[in-house]
Amino acid sequence: MTADRAADRTTHPAAHPARAPRAVSPQRARLLLVLAGLSAVSPMATDMYVPGLPDLARSLGTDASGAQTSLTGFLVGIIVGQLVLGPLSDAVGRRPVLVSGAVSFAVLSAVCAVAPTLAVLNAARVGQGITGAAGIVIARAVVADLYDDGELATVFSRLGAITAAAPVLAPLAGGALLLVVSWRYVFAVLALTGLLLALGVLRWVPESHPPSARLTGGLARSLRTIGRVAGRRAVLAPVLALAFGGAAVFAYIAGTTFVFQEVHHLAPALAGLVYGVNALGNMAGSLAYGRLARRWSAETLLVASSVLAMAGASALLLVQVTVGSRLTATWLCLLLALTAFGVFFPAVVTIAQSRGRTAPGATSALLGGGQFLFGAAVSPLVGLFGAHSPAPMAAVMAACLALATLAAVATRAP
Repeated sequence: MTADRAADRTTHPAAHPARAPRAVSPQRARLLLVLAGLSAVSPMATDMYVPGLPDLARSLGTDASGAQTSLTGFLVGIIVGQLVLGPLSDAVGRRPVLVSGAVSFAVLSAVCAVAPTLAVLNAARVGQGITGAAGIVIARAVVADLYDDGELATVFSRLGAITAAAPVLAPLAGGALLLVVSWRYVFAVLALTGLLLALGVLRWVPESHPPSARLTGGLARSLRTIGRVAGRRAVLAPVLALAFGGAAVFAYIAGTTFVFQEVHHLAPALAGLVYGVNALGNMAGSLAYGRLARRWSAETLLVASSVLAMAGASALLLVQVTVGSRLTATWLCLLLALTAFGVFFPAVVTIAQSRGRTAPGATSALLGGGQFLFGAAVSPLVGLFGAHSPAPMAAVMAACLALATLAAVATRAP
């Protein structure tokens, strides 16, 4: 597909409902599986080793705060990596960045596994975040390259549903591993995963961005493309919607453990069950989006899902400040918000990538960079306002989702 043809297609963003999906061939199934793995490996790199933070702190001679700096460094790496590697793939192609990113992720994971000091671990974690970001940002660009507007909704729906399994499976896998080995083996598993993903890219992910469609002028011009894409209101509106919506999810992640274990006094196993059911709701929402997109436009589904997610968070806040929220009410409100966000995420990605076809890598970088940057800024607010009730988490989520809804409404503007 030439750049001119891609530009022509951006005049008709995801305004039309998706057509019925084609049968999933084995080749297409393998492609989606590898892309989902690339998208999920970075969240896995956090979720799998979090249960081992106390052991990590003891073995490296630091405290809990020191151990958590490795989380911060990884998050910084993901933000920087997406903003650099997405535009870079618009200039040099998708496969070189994906393969080098996966191999580098494997090497840096191995460094984490043998890190003798906290400083070495933190440096490797930053690099691990940068290289792991390649999978997150470029997987979306590959989908935008290979599928037209009529299929984007279905493909992003399936990709989102597979990716949503990572928050459920990663803590379980990490916890099971830590029962028999130390935290270092978690990073050894991540190193092996990176190598397997590199092989998967080489075998099953074609080069979707041919030389005729690539940007010229090197990395500097590619980075400037982010500014040009962000200057288009049609793209900026869904980018902001995902940034605020993603911030709400980060607030949920930051507060949900305290809410269910400290406020509602659930045992860790039961709290994990609640978190897992909410993640399944998110997966169900992603799968539902593929079917709903056959009847309604992505813009309509984006507004509806953002309103529903905001309603869930707002209802939890209202109940808590009036009569006090019990476990059942807290769980149901959060389940509604997370299920709605399962529709929200593929809808907003469909809209943005459809409208940003002239530079899919830069568009994907804006989506991911905004999501993680806003999330990193908002997460501390939950703890700042206290963990004595669900109210702080619900208030932060409701405020973020209100802003996400305004941005979602703006996506419908001509």
